[in-house]
Amino acid sequence: MSKATLTSKGQLTVPKEVRDRLDLKPGDRVEFVFLPDGTVRFLPLNLPISALKGILGKPPRRLSPKQLDQAIRDSWGTRWRRSSRSRDESR
Repeated sequence: MSKATLTSKGQLTVPKEVRDRLDLKPGDRVEFVFLPDGTVRFLPLNLPISALKGILGKPPRRLSPKQLDQAIRDSWGTRWRRSSRSRDESR
């Protein structure tokens, strides 16, 4: 277990073992999350986008390209539909 000491200015030096394990570099940001049981989680905010892979799980069904395009249009709302129509009309 790694330990750190709080300075008189309220600063902590993150031990090298922790920095290495979390891949923390100078300038990286971290977040402290307070849990109901009184513990605190120390979370790095430097995760690469690839760390999000699989976070939502697999979709309940596969969509065809046409269905996928329609779902994207529906989610973007009327603004996207307006600009889409004007592009289609100019073709």
